[in-house]
Amino acid sequence: MNALAIFLGVIGAPQVILIIAIVLLLFGGKKIPELMKGLGGGVKEFKNAMKDDQPANSKKEEETKEKE
Repeated sequence: MNALAIFLGVIGAPQVILIIAIVLLLFGGKKIPELMKGLGGGVKEFKNAMKDDQPANSKKEEETKEKE
């Protein structure tokens, strides 16, 4: 773990600015909002899928409550 930390160093403001500049150069200013919109949509779908995926026991409990 220490070797990895030494190799990568500490990520600070200059490194973040460099990464943002590289992304801007690669994708351009117009493409980035589209990429972020797609990423946000993916995260939203993932959250909805996690919310819908309930354990089997809780589904059975809900069904018994509905019958009563």
